[in-house]
Order: sequence, then C-alpha cells, then structure tokens
Amino acid sequence: MLLAIDCGNTNTVFSIWDGESFLCTLRTSTHHSRTADAYFTWYSTLVKHYGIEADITDVIIASTVPRVVFNLRIFADRFFGCRPLVVGKPDCLLPVAPRIDEGTVPGPDRLANAVGAFDRHGGDVVVVDFGTATNFDVVASDGAYVGGVIAPGVNLSLEALHQGAAALPHIDITRPDKVIGTNTVGCIQSGVYWGYSGLIEGLIARIKTEYGMPMKVVGTGGLAPLFDQADVGFDAIEDDLTMHGLTVIHRYNKENGST
Repeated sequence: MLLAIDCGNTNTVFSIWDGESFLCTLRTSTHHSRTADAYFTWYSTLVKHYGIEADITDVIIASTVPRVVFNLRIFADRFFGCRPLVVGKPDCLLPVAPRIDEGTVPGPDRLANAVGAFDRHGGDVVVVDFGTATNFDVVASDGAYVGGVIAPGVNLSLEALHQGAAALPHIDITRPDKVIGTNTVGCIQSGVYWGYSGLIEGLIARIKTEYGMPMKVVGTGGLAPLFDQADVGFDAIEDDLTMHGLTVIHRYNKENGST
C-alpha cells in the first residue's frame, strides 16, 4: 500500500491508498521539529483507532516546508523500510515537465494538483487550491503545469486583520446572508467572503482571457465548497485532488522504474 503525505504550511495530511481508493485520511498540524518517532506514534494510534490494517510498502511526499522532509524520510525508512519519493526532487519523475521560467521551483503541492487535475479532467484546467495561500494553478492541454497565481489565504487574511486592528475580533469565515453588514462581525464576514469571491471570480476570468481558450475550473482545499456557494465559476470540487495527484505521480514512477 501507498502512504501519500502532503505537508503544507499549516496542516500535514497522510492518506493510505490501496490501489483503488483511499482507506483513510489523517490530519495534524505542521511542526518542523516533529521527529520521526512522534510522527509514527500519532500515525499508528489513529490507524489502530480506525481499525485499518495497512501494510505500507511505499511512501510519497509533497512538502512546501523543506525542514520537515528530513524527519519524514527517516519516518518512512525506519518504520516502513522504504525510501520515499519526494515530489520536486530530481529522482521523482513527473508525467509532463512544467513549463515555467528557468530556475523556478514550483511548489510540490502545485505539481501534484496539476497531475491530479489532468488525470481526472484532461488539460486546459485552472485549479484553485484553498490553503495557507490561495493558489491558482494552470494546467496546459498536455498536462504540463505552466504557471499561475498566488494570493494570500483566507484564514491568513483574517488573522492579519485581527492582529493589525486591535478593535476587530477574530472570526470564522462563513457565507453571510447579505453584503451590507449591520455589526462588526457581519461587516468582516462580508468583506472577507464577498471580497474573496470577487478575487476568485476576477482572477479566473483574467486567466481565461490570457490563456485564450475554454478552460475548466476545479476547486480544492477545505474552503472550496464554501466559496462554491458564491457561484465563482467552479466546474468541479475535488477534496482529494492533491492526494490523487500524488498517487498518479507514484504510479508513473513505478511504471518508469524510478521506485
């Protein structure tokens, strides 16, 4: 079985893939100082809790936090006896190489999104990924990642607003019933929700215009269903797109002799 690990700036996600479906998905906060033993204690406790029998033979990692990769490598080697594939490293092959400025290193999660989106939807796709940052990933007709947009994430903006303005409370993002707020919380919710809806819709429109041909739009990440309610132009919502991309990358490397 394959253990796919997606380590972001805020959360780290482990998913167990049996070749046909994900048996479970586990989440923990990202800490660069977490040791391999700590990862295994957390992982094995939850797997036992869910009653999952998983004989892990392979591990693939996509990490936007370089400092955690070392301990995740030790985790894979010590507890599963395998050398993990790390997306973005030279020995991890991609089905189609990205076409971006020379010397630029795209985020591993963005590469996985591109591969996953192409596998499920074909080319000419925009992936909108809601994470610590809100990423817009453009996938060409042949499956290559060809660039995109990085905007501040929704929760990051809320936190900055709270920290930068002493009188404004920290709130959870939700879809307000109306645009014009009649109290402080309502005003903030409206500004964040409808403001981000406008940002998403506007950037999608500009990307499509610049790209010059019809494109599908796929939303992913925890807040994608919430913003889908604003009718920003998503054609599909994929809650496991990054993980699916990791399974495709792993399969490609297996078939091409890299693992």
